[in-house]
Amino acid sequence: MIKNTLSRLLRLTLLCLTAAPALAADLPQVRFETNRGTFDVELYPERAPVTVGNFLELVDAQFYDGLIFHRVIAGFMIQTGGFDKNLRYRDTEQTIVNESPNGLFNKRGYLAMARTNDPDSASSQFFINVSDNSSLNARRGRAGYTVFGKVIAGWDVVTDIELADTTGRPGISEAVPDIPIVILRARRL
Repeated sequence: MIKNTLSRLLRLTLLCLTAAPALAADLPQVRFETNRGTFDVELYPERAPVTVGNFLELVDAQFYDGLIFHRVIAGFMIQTGGFDKNLRYRDTEQTIVNESPNGLFNKRGYLAMARTNDPDSASSQFFINVSDNSSLNARRGRAGYTVFGKVIAGWDVVTDIELADTTGRPGISEAVPDIPIVILRARRL
């Protein structure tokens, strides 16, 4: 009986281990090439279908090309998706529904949509959590910031961006990098 149980457990474990890469390979991935290096993200359409759909439409339209990381706060997050290197705002004119209670959390390495106080105001701006930010998660009676992906390669580049020297720019951000950090291209892998 114990031998059969162990044998079955071993077979199930092997099945899970061999299936895991196939499942991960099915997740959409995007590569961001910046003037500071390259990083890759994977997206979770089953958890945030509207958010991932919107994000991939923007990637496919090359919307993020030429935009900068305009809000960089060490120990918190790095944000992009709204301004070019001349600090001109690029608008999508489309907002999406908040999907924050999806079981994903604002942990180190995870991507989330930026928004205003209106939970359904996210459009193109997103941020990468560089630490665990549980205060940004959904709670009973309060929407959070929708998590929809994770950095899977190039964490050294994310850290380099996080540690950039910044200055406040009224009307834009309290922490704009002194030397623009530009997304040269964002493409699906």
